[in-house]
Amino acid sequence: MDLTYQQDALSRPLRAGIVGGGSGAFIGAVHRMAAQLDGQAQLVAGALSSREQVAHESARDWFLSRSYSDYKEMAKEEAAREDGIDFVIIATPNFMHAEVALTFIAAGIHVMCEKPMTLTVSEAHDIERALQRNPVVFGLAHTYTGYPAVQEARSMIRQGQLGHIRKVLVEYNQDWLMESLEAGEDANKQASWRTDPNRSGISCCVGDIGTHAANMVEYMTGDRIDAICADLSTFVEGRQLDDDANMLIRLAGGGKGTLVCSQIACGEENALSIRIYGSKGGIEWHQQEPNTLIYAPQGQPKQLLRTAVSLQAAEAQYLTRTPGGHPEGILESLAGLYLLFIEDIRRYCKQQPLQGGYPGIQDGVRGMQFIQAAVNSAKRGAQWETLPD
Repeated sequence: MDLTYQQDALSRPLRAGIVGGGSGAFIGAVHRMAAQLDGQAQLVAGALSSREQVAHESARDWFLSRSYSDYKEMAKEEAAREDGIDFVIIATPNFMHAEVALTFIAAGIHVMCEKPMTLTVSEAHDIERALQRNPVVFGLAHTYTGYPAVQEARSMIRQGQLGHIRKVLVEYNQDWLMESLEAGEDANKQASWRTDPNRSGISCCVGDIGTHAANMVEYMTGDRIDAICADLSTFVEGRQLDDDANMLIRLAGGGKGTLVCSQIACGEENALSIRIYGSKGGIEWHQQEPNTLIYAPQGQPKQLLRTAVSLQAAEAQYLTRTPGGHPEGILESLAGLYLLFIEDIRRYCKQQPLQGGYPGIQDGVRGMQFIQAAVNSAKRGAQWETLPD
């Protein structure tokens, strides 16, 4: 590691680049705002679209210093610059994640990748091996893990306040794909690629939002999903991939539960909710009311734990930015992941052990294994499918 770079990166905001996420995309702007929220990074370069004109117009709209029409050129040139980017954000459709990640890892540039991490399990292992050869810092944008209330719940469970985990109920319901938005001349860009197996992978609903639900289970409980029994459905006629899923899940520690995800649930927006029941108590959290964590200790009245008011965990307090009663949302949650990710890049520069606390490569591999297991189970008539250990 270059000593000059090492010292320089510790005394300034980190320089960020982004691939994908230009005009017409939703998630790119979310990453741009979140990465810069705490003043620890500045977005300076991007290859914002595979269409050259869109890429450069989007870069001008965001006032980026450098614009590229090809991410390979971007990785090569940024790695060679004295003022090159420190990390890259991957905000492309799923089918490009692996190729882009491998390119920037090889260039020695740290990576924050959208989920699901890749198109296939095999590609996930390719990234895993690349990081073993060139261990840059790698983050995965499971956005909801950055909420202070989620951090509080995670800490409570790890401290044993819930006792042995017995039951988990998690669901993520939306309604935005109730109709065939992916068809016709006025097709919705987001719907088009998410329902296309060549660009999205083997699943739409499970890959897009079911992975969030599965990650929340494993992130909060500290346990892993050992096996699933999945029933996947495609309700919209002509659609190539699933838009609804219902699963039974078994945890390695003996707990059991259900995982439901749907993109055809009329009236739902981004209704991610989780209930975790242990031998000493239970907790409940709803993403659309993210500042409240409901805690039910055995034999006592339920407690409402509120962000900035009654959350006790150091991790939760660290990621809290506003006084009580001022809601923090998805931008702040993703910014929390960036804050932890950037701190690890600075530790990397000081050759110190990484602290983590944000989803990373193992979560990415687990996510792809979960998608594959769900599809396999559904194809076999909703038979139980064991996830790799």
